Amino acid sequence: MAQVRNKQVVLRKYVDGFPKESDMNIVESTTTLKLPEGSSDVLLKNLYLSCDPYMRILMTNDNITGFGAYTLGSPLIGNGVAQVLESGDQDYKKGDLVWGTTKWEEYSLVPSSQIRSKIEHADIPLSYYTGILGMPGMTAYVGFFELGSPKKGENVFVSAASGAVGQLVGQFAKLTGCYVVGSAGSKEKVDLLKNKLGFDEAFNYKEEPDLNATLKRCFPEGIDIYFENVGGKTLDAVLLNMRVHGRIPVCGMVSQYNLTQPEGVTNLANLIFKRVRMEGFIVGDFYHLYPKYLEFVLPHITEGKVVYVEDIAEGLENGPAAMVGLFSGRNVGKQVLLVAHE
Repeated sequence: MAQVRNKQVVLRKYVDGFPKESDMNIVESTTTLKLPEGSSDVLLKNLYLSCDPYMRILMTNDNITGFGAYTLGSPLIGNGVAQVLESGDQDYKKGDLVWGTTKWEEYSLVPSSQIRSKIEHADIPLSYYTGILGMPGMTAYVGFFELGSPKKGENVFVSAASGAVGQLVGQFAKLTGCYVVGSAGSKEKVDLLKNKLGFDEAFNYKEEPDLNATLKRCFPEGIDIYFENVGGKTLDAVLLNMRVHGRIPVCGMVSQYNLTQPEGVTNLANLIFKRVRMEGFIVGDFYHLYPKYLEFVLPHITEGKVVYVEDIAEGLENGPAAMVGLFSGRNVGKQVLLVAHE
């Protein structure tokens, strides 16, 4: 019965305002690499962990999501890629590569229900299952196609467009024959959107003092679909520029997560006058569509029609910095934490 040191990233204190690295601790515990007798759980060796903005909400002792906050002194919980070391569930066997919900530590014991899928495409980077082939990819697919209901020739605006979800929404929109504009927070990210990800236009929102005027310049005929990632002032300006019967899939509001008092939105009456449908969603409600999503996206990946940009930090000890960096815009593309090699 092997016992090993298990490095973990735990929540040291609940977060108020912007998260700091000191809100988390790196600790080591001892883990037995053996399933308890009769357990149906799965023992995992974590390989890649996903850094996602929604995790910031769970660092607050305020159950606004309905999912419950993280527990102080316990590892963070999120999406990841792992290798099965031992399984009490016959659907998984030793050596299987899987992705799903795991803990921010080297080794995790999790209920098998937290595993989303086995990984069966050996020719695709494992890290992709934290992003384009994991939760962010499904989020982009569901939000854009199921809620956005795009039609060829429509005008699409994506905020936080160089992030894990936004970069895919823009590319899916181009595949559909839409005109696509994205916003991001640096020249490097704007160049990425236009030169690598195929956006028709992009702008640095930090350099635009009047977002309403910026959107009117980019969309003189208005916006049909706004993929909402940030909220706040951007949403307020978008509402002035939506077309009649426009759609706003609401994926995230990252500009609000670290505010003690969220910003108000003043232009909501446009939802009425323009008959706009604005709908929030949680990707967990749509995982039954994952096989359909794979059928859609895998050929585009192998043919190079969809690309995915990752920012990989190495080592659990760099986990807090990677997480905090999401909110200062430090990462370029999907932020991934490499824990161990297969």
